[in-house]
Amino acid sequence: MNPIKEVRGTVVPLIIDDIDTDRIIPARYLRCVTFDGIGEFAFHDERFDEAGKPKDYPLNEARYKGATIILSANNFGCGSSREHAPQSIKRAGFNAVIAESFAEIFFGNSLTIGLPCVTMAKADIRELAKAVETKPSMEIEIALENMTVTADGRTYKIAMPDVARKAMIDGSYDLLAELIRNKAKADDVNSRLPY
Repeated sequence: MNPIKEVRGTVVPLIIDDIDTDRIIPARYLRCVTFDGIGEFAFHDERFDEAGKPKDYPLNEARYKGATIILSANNFGCGSSREHAPQSIKRAGFNAVIAESFAEIFFGNSLTIGLPCVTMAKADIRELAKAVETKPSMEIEIALENMTVTADGRTYKIAMPDVARKAMIDGSYDLLAELIRNKAKADDVNSRLPY
């Protein structure tokens, strides 16, 4: 897999606590054989009413069209452990999520598909959200090597578990790719197993 050392893009602020996986991708869209096309259903029930009409929600606002980074609040990705949630976010065109905290399983599922999830202090999130609301076209940079977010001349500290950070930076976040890359070693171990 490709190393991910930085992510640049514009931001959509979803400053809401406890955005659970059912809000990210409603259960009725989980009946897929592959993840192809699942991005169109990301945040579906947050974005549309029962008649399919757009709701007043940041992802529907023209000023955030094309945003590739989600800025959120506390406990992002809580709820059921569906791996469809980060898949739908990534396939909807988002390349990173910044929040106060993440549900552990959501974080792990995001890591394995190369979707960086970094935490930032609540006050910094609120400040960045205000800056983005004022200037939606502002591009930010998430730098995983020095663990900072740079936005409009301002730098914020971010955090990520070191093992996840290392996996992103060296490209070892995809466990299947790692297994294939180390096939000879795996075959060697397999040949020595007693069963």
